[in-house]
Amino acid sequence: MIYPQTVQVDVADVYFGQKVADPYRWLENDIRRDPAVSDWVDAQNGISASYLAGLPGRDVFRVRLTALFDHERLTTPEKRGERYFFTRNSGLENQAVLVLREGVYGLDRVVIDPKAWSADGTIALAEWAPSKDGSYLAYAIQEGGTDWRRIRVLEVDSGTILNDEIKRARFTSIAWAKDSSGFFYSRNPEPESDAAFVAPVLGHAVYFHKLGTEQAEDRLVYASEAEVPLIHTVEVTADGRYAVIYSTALTGGNALAIADLSNPGWPIKTMVDTFDHAWLLAGNIGTKFFLSTQQGAERGRVVTTDLAGPVAVFAELIAERHDRVLKFAALIGNRLIVSYMHDAKTEVERYKIDGKPDGVVELPGVGSAGAFHGRPNDDEAFFVFTSHDVPASIYRYDVATNFRTPWAEPKVATDLGNILVEQRFYASRDGTRVPIFIVRRADVSAPAPTMLTAYGGFGISMVPFYSPAAMAWVEQGGVYAVANIRGGGEYGKAWHDAGRGQKKQNSFDDFITAGEFLKREGITSPDGLAIQGESNGGLLIGAVVNQRPDLFAAAIASVGVLDMLRFERYTGGQLWTQEFGRPDVEADFRNLLAYSPLHNIRSGTRYPAILVTTADADDRVVPAHSFKYVATLQACDLGARPHLLRVETRAGHGAGKPTDKAIQETADMWAFAAHWTGMSVGNVE
Repeated sequence: MIYPQTVQVDVADVYFGQKVADPYRWLENDIRRDPAVSDWVDAQNGISASYLAGLPGRDVFRVRLTALFDHERLTTPEKRGERYFFTRNSGLENQAVLVLREGVYGLDRVVIDPKAWSADGTIALAEWAPSKDGSYLAYAIQEGGTDWRRIRVLEVDSGTILNDEIKRARFTSIAWAKDSSGFFYSRNPEPESDAAFVAPVLGHAVYFHKLGTEQAEDRLVYASEAEVPLIHTVEVTADGRYAVIYSTALTGGNALAIADLSNPGWPIKTMVDTFDHAWLLAGNIGTKFFLSTQQGAERGRVVTTDLAGPVAVFAELIAERHDRVLKFAALIGNRLIVSYMHDAKTEVERYKIDGKPDGVVELPGVGSAGAFHGRPNDDEAFFVFTSHDVPASIYRYDVATNFRTPWAEPKVATDLGNILVEQRFYASRDGTRVPIFIVRRADVSAPAPTMLTAYGGFGISMVPFYSPAAMAWVEQGGVYAVANIRGGGEYGKAWHDAGRGQKKQNSFDDFITAGEFLKREGITSPDGLAIQGESNGGLLIGAVVNQRPDLFAAAIASVGVLDMLRFERYTGGQLWTQEFGRPDVEADFRNLLAYSPLHNIRSGTRYPAILVTTADADDRVVPAHSFKYVATLQACDLGARPHLLRVETRAGHGAGKPTDKAIQETADMWAFAAHWTGMSVGNVE
């Protein structure tokens, strides 16, 4: 493999007396503004495109992925009166459309179709919210995968798009005032025109936009003076009286403030001013609030507080369950519907308003149920259910009768009855018991090429869900494995804390021992283990490849955080210091340098085949991470296997990616991994 030449420059930084070279610093320049970076990316894409096109399994994967994606996908409906708003993708549409259904089983009509916004399908419908009476719809537009948003407003009955326009919203929710006079949203200060791509997440604040006015007139509702960067999101209570503001530093916890919208001054009462624990609204009855929290309960509990009091006093209503983690609580009808995660699988219980148990909600099977969407004064609710072998289905739930009925059940182009899903457990290096899901065809019992994935960060749990990509791998006789490593939230706050900061190595150890377990148990063939991860999962892949290159046949790192000494300089990186640590703190620097994928590549060692994927418009994890990492790989003596870069155009971190781009990217990744794990790829009837 002859790689493009990459210019090295004499650049270095000194951290606490230690000099660290950075010869590819110039690759941090914006690809869309620096011709040298653009030319380098074009050369890399040329090499990888030629190589991937020659892989024998790519066309088969593309055909099968197209068939497997071709099923209806709906989101949980938002009810306003007798109107139900939801998004729907019929299967292969590049972007889902927003649909209004009149009546729970009535006729549908499309109210927003993003496919008309761009010829290549790269402009997507992002966040959206109908007004309280269902007469207006505020919706965010995402262009080319960026995190920045434009918000517009649609008059639902007439189809008229109002003149109102919000620019530069970012990491936002949309929440309407009770009288539909306007909505709350979040944004950063306007960046300089040439700095938007790398602009940090600083000065994030909540605003209120009144319909018919200019954005410059929007009312500042909430901005924090905390020393750490924060993201603020807002929701309005079902009765319309309060705005609930969440402020997070991405540590897994959040502060909480509540504005009383019945008072013209919108006075804000701070309920929680620390970021150590998660707090989430379940609902309210007048001034009495029901909240789920991890404060005083690492696995979660439900508390109440009365805003009529002078200070926030929290009384426990539903105690912590030590065998499961509380994920969601919702006040619907006259009950609290509480969703728990038990060994990464969902179980749902009912409670009366006074906290007394009231039975369980029977789910369709073993898998994952999303939050229940409903209102305190309405017995009707909806939830989504999915599993590794169950496509995402929407269920209507009647609280009064404790009965669920299917509302939307997709049909897929494969025999799911032939799929075997197991949950196993293995011991990590320090003896910690870690769960792993193993998905394969029922007739596959011998060691087989295996795709192992995980995330392990920010308290995010890897719960069972249906993936057309995973199914395409399994159809070919492969094994798809998902490890629930530390750093996630599968077992509460302690599980997250055990895999972040100075303890980040635990995440890597958990993943490495997962690979060893798969081989030891005869699940994976001797040279048949491929690994894949995205974002923080891309960091995971880069780190473990350096630590155990002998264990893996192929590795795919997607939109990964790979330079752990400069990550905080761009976009949301300053928020991640709460997860990873700060390079300007010596103890953190030593820890970050010890595992940083970019800085620990071991020249002279045989490495697995590596495919790095990113996108030119990724302003969450800027593509410079991938550029510098691949340039370093290619400059080192790592054996004969290829180390390639694939850069998608007009795409970002993942959200909003057109279906056709997602299919082609996955076909490339799977063909690459199949080739190097020895998978025999054939057509599937």
